[in-house]
Amino acid sequence: PSYFAPAGGLPPQTDLLTDRAVVTEAYTVIPRGVLRDIVTSNFPGWTSTRAWILAKPVQGFSTTFAQYVVEVAPGGGSTRPEPEAGVESVVFLMTGTLTLTIEGTEHHLEPGGYAYLPAGATWSLTNPGTRAASFNWVRKPYEPADGIQAPTPFVTREQDITPTPMPDTDGTWATTRFVDPDDLAHDMHVNIVTFQPGAVIPFAETHVMEHGLYVLQGKAVYRLNDDWVEIQEGDFMWLRAFCPQACYAGGPGPFRYLLYKDVNRQIRLT
Repeated sequence: PSYFAPAGGLPPQTDLLTDRAVVTEAYTVIPRGVLRDIVTSNFPGWTSTRAWILAKPVQGFSTTFAQYVVEVAPGGGSTRPEPEAGVESVVFLMTGTLTLTIEGTEHHLEPGGYAYLPAGATWSLTNPGTRAASFNWVRKPYEPADGIQAPTPFVTREQDITPTPMPDTDGTWATTRFVDPDDLAHDMHVNIVTFQPGAVIPFAETHVMEHGLYVLQGKAVYRLNDDWVEIQEGDFMWLRAFCPQACYAGGPGPFRYLLYKDVNRQIRLT
């Protein structure tokens, strides 16, 4: 599989300002055309690294997670990437190579590589290659549950997991699940959703889960709240709870995105 990652830079002075960025009370669309050098951040404890912060908890909108696209230059990385002991992470590599060390065990990641890092884990990450490496990084405060042991770290590849077709779709809509949905140890899922050309979500999903959707490949028309918006690879959609959502995959190739959602926990009322 191929995955789109931003490269920064600036458009020429002759370009029009028109773009597809939109922020509403129910959703935000950050198109790839606005992921430029001037909006990157540098993180303490990282070397030769920059990040586009796509989502962070915002009061009254989406509150459960943060999501970045991180670009690590050759030789760069961090020996202590996670500054908060109670935060779990998922790392998904889109371009380049990374060496990920978890509790002293070294893993070599190539595009499609996926790692779950539980809260409190000791891990580090470096780029041993000769070109920049870009990855999605999803961070969430872990919510312990009585009687359930916290999850352990794991590393896998998208290429090694068979997608699960959605019922009654003849395989045109499928989800690559990196975690068993019935495993209550996990309070978030970060999966890959794939639509073949012309496939649809045939109803407006309206649910409690917050979403970060980073488009890895292809294009679609997405229904967000009561709007239809065009989406392409490299775009990011950020949805608050109960935002109605559906889509038509546009072709000519598959439409694919990395999807975050919060799951498997009671709603806290006090």
